[in-house]
Amino acid sequence: MGDLNTEVHNAFEIIQKGGIILYPTDTVWGIGCDATNPEAIAKIYALKRREETKSMIVLMNGDRMLYNVFKEIPEVAWQILDLSEKPTTLILDNPRNVAKNIIAEDQTLGVRLVTEPFCYKLMERMKKPLVSTSANISGEPTPLSFKEISPEIINGVDYVVNLHRDKVGGKPSAIIKLTSDSQVKIIRK
Repeated sequence: MGDLNTEVHNAFEIIQKGGIILYPTDTVWGIGCDATNPEAIAKIYALKRREETKSMIVLMNGDRMLYNVFKEIPEVAWQILDLSEKPTTLILDNPRNVAKNIIAEDQTLGVRLVTEPFCYKLMERMKKPLVSTSANISGEPTPLSFKEISPEIINGVDYVVNLHRDKVGGKPSAIIKLTSDSQVKIIRK
């Protein structure tokens, strides 16, 4: 098992160079990169064999980052985040300051605030949001543990974080879509 600070440092170096990483999140293992780097994002779409029209989730480590990407955040978003007992991804309207190829066709972006130490510290170093998409080829089941991740994914990333590889049983986050006129739609429970 790696040391947290070393792993954050190694992952940061790769991301700075436009690389993509395989890493543990607060839910399942994810493939990630700098959410402001369109070339790195394109690499993830290619690895997952996923159309660029299907956007990916972006992790953030606090309110400041959230406001940097969304000028207006509906009041209900804060209520949902406060009341959520499990990791929850919110889909919000009109993101900015992120790469265009991560924004969905309807001009929305899914975001999740995380406190998980690896992700949190990595974003502190990056000062940018971190892409997070499940570690599988598009259409295949989401791996719930490191050992379920296919060799194609492991070999296709630039760095594999050496933390929590023995942890199992993560679950994808709940996904809730909020429109600027405050409509709430549950996409995934």
